[in-house]
Amino acid sequence: MKRISSLLLLFLMFNQVSFAQTKLSKDERMKWWREARFGMFIHWGVYAQWAGVYHGHEQTRGGAEWIMNRSKIPVAEYQAKAKEFNPTRYDADLWVKMAKDAGMKYIVITAKHHDGFALFKSNASKWNIADATPYGKDVLKPLAAACKKYGVKLGFYYSHAQDWNNPGGSAARKEMREGWANPDSTKIDAYTLAHKGHWDPAQETATFDQYIDRVAVPQVKEILSNYGDIAVLWWDTPTNMTDEAAQKLNDVLKLQPNIITNDRLKRPNFPGDTKTPEQKIPTRKELDGKDWETCMTMNGTWGYRTKDTNWKSSETLIRNLVDIASKGGNYLLNVGPKPDGTFPQESVDRLREIGKWMKVNGEAIYATKADPLEEVSWGRITSKETDKGTTLYLTVFNWPKDGKLEIPGLENKVRSAALLAGKSVLKTEGNTVYLPQQAPDAIASVIKVEVNGKIKARAMDGGNMKTGALD
Repeated sequence: MKRISSLLLLFLMFNQVSFAQTKLSKDERMKWWREARFGMFIHWGVYAQWAGVYHGHEQTRGGAEWIMNRSKIPVAEYQAKAKEFNPTRYDADLWVKMAKDAGMKYIVITAKHHDGFALFKSNASKWNIADATPYGKDVLKPLAAACKKYGVKLGFYYSHAQDWNNPGGSAARKEMREGWANPDSTKIDAYTLAHKGHWDPAQETATFDQYIDRVAVPQVKEILSNYGDIAVLWWDTPTNMTDEAAQKLNDVLKLQPNIITNDRLKRPNFPGDTKTPEQKIPTRKELDGKDWETCMTMNGTWGYRTKDTNWKSSETLIRNLVDIASKGGNYLLNVGPKPDGTFPQESVDRLREIGKWMKVNGEAIYATKADPLEEVSWGRITSKETDKGTTLYLTVFNWPKDGKLEIPGLENKVRSAALLAGKSVLKTEGNTVYLPQQAPDAIASVIKVEVNGKIKARAMDGGNMKTGALD
């Protein structure tokens, strides 16, 4: 009897493993992502400790996460700064709860950014949070546990080509003037030109291929093996990347056969699953039929920067989300945590305000498809196909003063219309919806319109969408 039970247990375990490793079709893999529409990007690392300032010099250009490159900080000095990085207020549970409460369905965090600093315990390089800082702990494990607890998908950003600390990693060349007015700028610029962007001899004590084999490939294996199911691998950037090196990294994805990847591993032979316009929302004319995700900052920088107070309003962020959903894309909105492990208060406030709007109107975002009709001047449209026909979500930015909302290009018969806020039923006549005098939401109000039959969508797949920068 015991032998039968043991055999049964082995059979069940084998089948569970086999099922877990079954590779889905692309549409099956992409289903959750296409329905999610909204995620959180997190840029965090030793650069938060610098906060955009090097020896009193405010970084001239670019995000604070680029301070090592743009200010040409020597490797030894940059690594010494890690001895001050001690995020004792880091609370993974709180981070994930804030993302979930904001209506976000997934998180992508910088497991390793261009400075090569890993937010996880790594056997491939001591340049990681567990070995190089007084904090001394892996921060991805509690984050993975919190994501599982709250039902939020977890993804990892990994800088696979650029690495300014681990020898052999590539470096996109930036002129000294982008950091600070160093009197030796001419000499430094000549050096970086002759050394493929590198500014410190310590960066060139190994070859790029050695870096790939010793650091990048082993670390990608680590992040795909030690944290459970990983939903997204967000590559960045293919600076000086080769097809041979890209293939080595691509092969590691077999560890997570249903993972979703972006288009930044190596162009054009490794297109991934999603395109990645950065800091911009494509126009409808640019749409090319591919899955896409706009990544964007709340202020002007990805990593934490004390002097960057140019915060986008909650209105802008909410309307961006609606605009992106109306074009069939996802919005990956960034937070740059402070060195102590907390989110800037401005980010917390905006996440709360977005969440308040999503609690009422999320139905117009999640699992929707792009606007099948003409562009409208009063707002944006998303849609869903149902058994009875089509649901249109009319998100109104500019509330009509005469109380009449026109739906141009709609040929299907309207069955019903109602506000999502309060569920008030609205009168319709042809393609016109009659609205109350006052908008229920000053930022964006949503009217749910049910129509008969499917809507023949306008073609939106002939464009040329620009994706993220190579560096």
